[in-house]
Amino acid sequence: MARMTLEQLRIFLAVVEHLHFTRAAEFLYITQPAVSAAIQSLEAEYGLKLFHRIGRHIEITEAGTLLQSEAQKILDLVALTEQGLRELNDMQRGELKLGSSLTIGNYWLPDKLSQFQRQHPNISIKCTLANTEEICVGAATGLFDLGLVEGEVKPSLRGNLEQEAVGSDRILIVVGREHPWFARTEVSLSELKDIPWVMRESGSGTQQRFEEALYNWGIDPHQLNVIIVLNSGEMVKAVLEGGMGAAGISELMVKKELQLGSLRAVPIIDNRNDSKVNAEIIRPFLKLKHRQRFQTRVSRVFEQMLVS
Repeated sequence: MARMTLEQLRIFLAVVEHLHFTRAAEFLYITQPAVSAAIQSLEAEYGLKLFHRIGRHIEITEAGTLLQSEAQKILDLVALTEQGLRELNDMQRGELKLGSSLTIGNYWLPDKLSQFQRQHPNISIKCTLANTEEICVGAATGLFDLGLVEGEVKPSLRGNLEQEAVGSDRILIVVGREHPWFARTEVSLSELKDIPWVMRESGSGTQQRFEEALYNWGIDPHQLNVIIVLNSGEMVKAVLEGGMGAAGISELMVKKELQLGSLRAVPIIDNRNDSKVNAEIIRPFLKLKHRQRFQTRVSRVFEQMLVS
């Protein structure tokens, strides 16, 4: 079965405007037989006359009047759609869907988003904050154009996700004013088992990197005296400021508290090999994107800004 085409509708509307096949053909820069064939094809397909042929003149019929109204709506909608696609490609409109782990989203990403928004004010940005595990799943399932995490990507998801470092952060061992380590100039690895700890939940990127560092230092995280587990870095800071325990926490997250003196980062010394070496925890910020899903120009431009 033949189908009505956009080209047929354009030809039909040109004939309606000029009420003359030859002049419509000249207007469209096509031949008069092509115009006649398009109109005849429409009339034959639906068994209706679109024009009265009266001598050398034509008049639009009732069916033609109905088609004129609907055809114009269709072509207007097509024009708007084409304009929208061009605007998407020209960054004049569009949406950026980001997923970010909490530390990155609260402390590192806002400056990047502000910079992007200044350059592309017509782009809508939707950013979801969750722990690293949830962001990885969202990036792998297409919920986000890009994901930003500071933790490990599960092996089961690595085949679907490209990873690239776009920044870094340090995890510091932090205590409050009332803690016995607050005035210490250094603490050895062996002492980490001697105090209570405040930890993040298992899906947290901070927790993943902290536990990874502990294993590298020869310490089983399960041997630590964990007194409370929280799913928010802000809650961890509040508990530490209240004098309860120590925590491994992002330097970005405690920057203000360290300046004010309500919290202190304690240097950790690795003295296992009869030498004193600072035991630092450096973690990368990873950009994630699906290996096969289509990437919009908006997403590509934001990605380029992150890595430049």
